Amino acid sequence: MNRALAFTSRNIKELLRDPLGYIFCLGFPLIMLVIMTLVDQSIPKEAVTVFHIENLAPGVAVFGQMFVMLFTALNVSTDRSGTFLMRLYATPMTAADLTAGYIIPMFIISVIQAAITFAAAFVISVIIGSALSIGGMLMSMLALIPSALMFIGFGLLFGVLFNEKSAPGLCSIIISLGSFFGGIWFDAQRTGGVMLKICKCTPFYYCTKAARSAMALKFDGNGFVMPILIVVLCAVLMITLGSFSFSKKMRADLG
Repeated sequence: MNRALAFTSRNIKELLRDPLGYIFCLGFPLIMLVIMTLVDQSIPKEAVTVFHIENLAPGVAVFGQMFVMLFTALNVSTDRSGTFLMRLYATPMTAADLTAGYIIPMFIISVIQAAITFAAAFVISVIIGSALSIGGMLMSMLALIPSALMFIGFGLLFGVLFNEKSAPGLCSIIISLGSFFGGIWFDAQRTGGVMLKICKCTPFYYCTKAARSAMALKFDGNGFVMPILIVVLCAVLMITLGSFSFSKKMRADLG
């Protein structure tokens, strides 16, 4: 455990040195929060409810987690492309220590990112005269934990399977698909039809749905329980796949 924490500390320092991390993981979601709030203030309230601050904040929080996935993939793939990981393989560190060292700092970043997003959303809500529920924000942050782990798992898997040039491109595809089929920028439920069916075939839809239901303090079966269970299962699957792939790659490099 001490070895994993030491590696975690190293990865946190690497992330803090990268200015792009501040831009994409923190700055960009906040910019989208402000822009979409301005859009919401410019259109009839009944026209598009997805941009109302109580729906927008959880959606933007999920959107921000997708950039955590990107930086996870970059971190792993960059370490793999050099000799850094090869040197670590010669130490007593196990594959579990290394994967934990990548997962823990990105999880911490995702929690901080969500806290900043909701804090900004609360300030905006006060300004526009629609103060958010603090209890709803806290429950939504808890509901975002499985989705954070799921996206980190995606990033870990892509970082192991692809190099530092290919991994970001694949993550960009996931970001595009996730933000669209997750129903972050449009109301998938009201759209209905084939589009809703496609959205329901992706885990991203359930990430957003669970976070928004938690924000509204609605914990019914179809609105929260089923979506959060789906996201938890996807998180376990992606973390397991990422960790297994890393362990297998480590054995192949050593062999």
